[in-house]
Amino acid sequence: MPAFLGLLTALGPAATGAFLALVPAFPGPAAPHDRPARSSCPHVLAVAARSGPLAMACRAFAGPRTGPPPSLRPGGGRARQTGAQPARRTGRPAAGRRAQKAQAVRTARPVGAPRPMGKGAVASAETRGRRSRGQVAVAAALARIGTPFSWGGGSPAGPTRGIGRGARTIGFDCSGLTLYAWARAGVRLGHYTGTQFRQGRRVARGDLRPGDLVFFGGGRGDPTHVGLYLRDGVMIHAPKTGDVVRTTDFARSAYYRARYRGAVRPG
Repeated sequence: MPAFLGLLTALGPAATGAFLALVPAFPGPAAPHDRPARSSCPHVLAVAARSGPLAMACRAFAGPRTGPPPSLRPGGGRARQTGAQPARRTGRPAAGRRAQKAQAVRTARPVGAPRPMGKGAVASAETRGRRSRGQVAVAAALARIGTPFSWGGGSPAGPTRGIGRGARTIGFDCSGLTLYAWARAGVRLGHYTGTQFRQGRRVARGDLRPGDLVFFGGGRGDPTHVGLYLRDGVMIHAPKTGDVVRTTDFARSAYYRARYRGAVRPG
């Protein structure tokens, strides 16, 4: 500031008076960051245009320009760089998408082809496949244990009212029980012991399997009783009037051993 006052003195009274007349237009001292960029400089420059030395003084007093750097002004290079960037394409290239679509077409399941089964479905199918029709028949008969004996009773659908002395009872007779059990396995049998004796192939006693029909009584004629073989010499049957469907170890029974006529495997 002393150098600036010395410069005004050297310029003479007229220049000093002109400058002092313009001093009120300048703001008071301020921190560098508060100084207006070029708020009052137009007035000073107007005078400086008519006085070369005074213009130099005005520039020295006004100080350096404090406006924003060119890189941050509207239209500056950095503003262009920091502006919104174009969205990047994150999808697969067109060639990659075409290859993926072609692969999907090659591996698509043909129309009408069976859907792949899960492990649980496969295991269930295998279990059903291993279960024989005889086992299905045995399971159906076991579910009817305790059902009353009814002469002439029983059908593919279940226990029925019988005939004769069984007319007042809903249940099974011996051939009605076996008829029902094998119907559950998909095999149709006649409702008569002699007929069932001829509806299948004969099976030796040592080759008996669950569900095979075992026959008793009748001498040389048609058997008079039938049951379903369970295992280990045990059968499921409907014995007689007043009794219920139950299991009997015919292999250990003197009565049934003496009257055993053979076995038949239906289907």
